[in-house]
Amino acid sequence: MYYPSLEACLLHLEKNNQLIRVTEEVDPFLEMAAIHLRVHKKNGPAILYENVKGCRYRAASNIFGTLQRSEFIFKDTFENIQKLIAIKNNPVKAIKQPFSNLSVGMAALKAIPKKNAAVKPVLYQEIKISDLPQIQHWPKDGGAFITLPQVYTEDIDKPGITNANLGMYRIQLSGNEYLLNEEVGLHYQLHRGIGIHQTKANKKGQPLKVSVFVGGPPAHSVAAVMPLPEGISETTFAGVLGGRRFRYCYRDGFCISTDADFVITGFVYPNENKPEGPFGDHLGYYSLTHDFPVMKVHKVYARKNAIWPFTVVGRPPQEDTSFGQLIHKLTGKAIQQEIPGLKEIHAVDAAGVHPLLLAVGSERYTPYSPAKQPAEILTIANHILGTGQLSLAKFLFITADEKQQISAADIPSFLKYFLQRINLERDIHFQTNTTIDTLDYSGEGLNSGSKVVLAAYGDVMRELATEIPAILNNLQAFEKPAMIMPGVVALQTNKFVNYNTVIEEMELLNKQCLSQTKALQQLAFLIICDDTDFICKSLNNFLWATFTRCNPSHDMHGIDSFTENKHWGCKGPLIFDARIKPHHAPPLEKNDTIEKRVDRLFEKGGSLYKLA
Repeated sequence: MYYPSLEACLLHLEKNNQLIRVTEEVDPFLEMAAIHLRVHKKNGPAILYENVKGCRYRAASNIFGTLQRSEFIFKDTFENIQKLIAIKNNPVKAIKQPFSNLSVGMAALKAIPKKNAAVKPVLYQEIKISDLPQIQHWPKDGGAFITLPQVYTEDIDKPGITNANLGMYRIQLSGNEYLLNEEVGLHYQLHRGIGIHQTKANKKGQPLKVSVFVGGPPAHSVAAVMPLPEGISETTFAGVLGGRRFRYCYRDGFCISTDADFVITGFVYPNENKPEGPFGDHLGYYSLTHDFPVMKVHKVYARKNAIWPFTVVGRPPQEDTSFGQLIHKLTGKAIQQEIPGLKEIHAVDAAGVHPLLLAVGSERYTPYSPAKQPAEILTIANHILGTGQLSLAKFLFITADEKQQISAADIPSFLKYFLQRINLERDIHFQTNTTIDTLDYSGEGLNSGSKVVLAAYGDVMRELATEIPAILNNLQAFEKPAMIMPGVVALQTNKFVNYNTVIEEMELLNKQCLSQTKALQQLAFLIICDDTDFICKSLNNFLWATFTRCNPSHDMHGIDSFTENKHWGCKGPLIFDARIKPHHAPPLEKNDTIEKRVDRLFEKGGSLYKLA
C-alpha cells in the first residue's frame, strides 16, 4: 500500500491491529515519552495520542518500533528497493537478466520528485512554534525537541531539489536562550550534508534557507536517515520506497514538502550560534549543552488534522534500533561491496551503536604475511574506520573465519571465538588523539578521543575460564569479582578520582597479579567497574557500561604490559576501566513521579490496559 499521508499509514496500521489510541489527556512534559518507552519495551503497537495537553494537534510514536512493522509499512516496495541496491552493486547481472528487473524499472519512475502546482495540503494554515506539541523526553532535557524531523537544504551553488540534502538532525523548539516562536536550534556537524551547504552559504555571506518537514508519508522519515551514496537525493529514494513521488512546491523561496503534516521554514545566518541541549541521547546519557547554529523562524505551516510524529531516544534498544535494522535489511551487502574483503559488520546496539563494531573479514595467505596471524584484516580494519558513520567507532573487534562458522551479529558466539584467539601481546592497535562521536563524552573533550582495533586470527590460544581464578578473590582495593561471561571477569573498586590515581591503582593491581599470570591465562579481559552486580546482570549491561565509558588510550591497561618499538601489549589479561568518570555526561534516569502517573493508562479502564 502506498501512503499519501501519515494518517493514511496510521489508519492502515490500526486496521491490521498494529496501532492503539490513547484517548486520555497526556502531558507532553515527560508523560508522552514515558508512555512510549513502556509500550516500546513490550514490543507494543504504534501509538496515536488523541488528547495532548495544551495542544490542538494529535501525536504519534512507535511507528517504526519493530522491524516487522517497518517491513509491513513498506511491504509493497521493499523488494524493489533491495533489487535497486543490488543492481547498483552488480550492474552486469542486471544487464544479463533484464526481464527479471522490469518491476525495478517501473518502481524507479517514482524516484522523480513532482512539483505540486495544485494540491498543497500542508499549506492549509499558518501557525506558530508554540502551537506544536512541546514534547520533553527526559527530566534534564533543555526543552522540547523534534525527534523525527526531515531537515531540507539546498546547495547555494547548485540550487534545486535534485541537489538537495534531506537529513535527520535534531531540532530544539524551546528552552535555553531561544526566543519562542522566533528561533529554534539545529544540532548538526559541519561535515554532514546540511553543514556543507551552510559552509558554502557562509563563504558568500548569505543565510542558508532551511525547511524542516515533520510527518508526511513514512518513507520520508526513513529517507532522511538513509546513508545514501553521494549524488543520490533522499527525495528520490523517498519516492521509490514510498511508491509515491515526493511532492513539493516553493513558497517565499523555501522548498515545501506538500505531503508533510508540518513545515517550519527559516534562515541560518553565518556565525550565529546559541546553546543547544542537554538532550537525552542514544548512548544512554545526556548530550550536554554546546553552541550550535540557530535558525530564525520564517513561517510554520500545518495541514488540516495534522499529526505530530515523534520518537524517544535513550539507552538501547529503542525505536532507532529498528531504524538501523531496517536500513541494514534494505542495503544488504552494500558495505561489503564498498570494503573489499569484509564479510560482515555489526554495530552493537547495546553498546550505543557507534562505540563498538564487530567484524568478520577475509584472511587470505600471501607470501608477505606469516600464516595464522592478522594481516589482511588489519587492512580491512583501517578501511572500516575510514568509512562514513563507521568512522565514529571507538572499538573495532575484527576476526576472520574461513569456514564461515561465526556471525558478527551473534554477539556471544563471536566474542567466545574472538577471545579464544586474541594474542594480547600482538593484536592490540591504538589510534590516539583522534576524533570520536560528538555525543560520546568518554574522551578528552568534545569530538576528541581515541580508537583501538583488536584483531584476532589463528588457532585457539586459551580455553576461556568459567570460574574466577583464586588470586582475584583476595585482592587489595579490588573486590567482589564476578564472571561476566567465559574469559571475562569484573572487579569492583573505588570511585574514579583522576588519571593520576588510576596509574597508582593499576600498578597496585598489576603488582598483585604479576606473579600469577599463569593462573590468569584463561582470562582475556578484566573489567574494572563501580558495581559488579550491575555489569554482570546481563550481557547488555556489560556491553553498555564498558564501551560507552571507556576511552581506549586512557582507560585500557594490562597485566604485565610492555611497549616495544611503539607497540603496546600485555602478557596477562587486558583491563578496561569502565567506571563512571567526572567528565562523563550523566546517564538517563526515569522520573518516578511520572512513571506512577502514567500507570493509570495501563490499569483497568485505561487505553493501554491490554498491554499491561
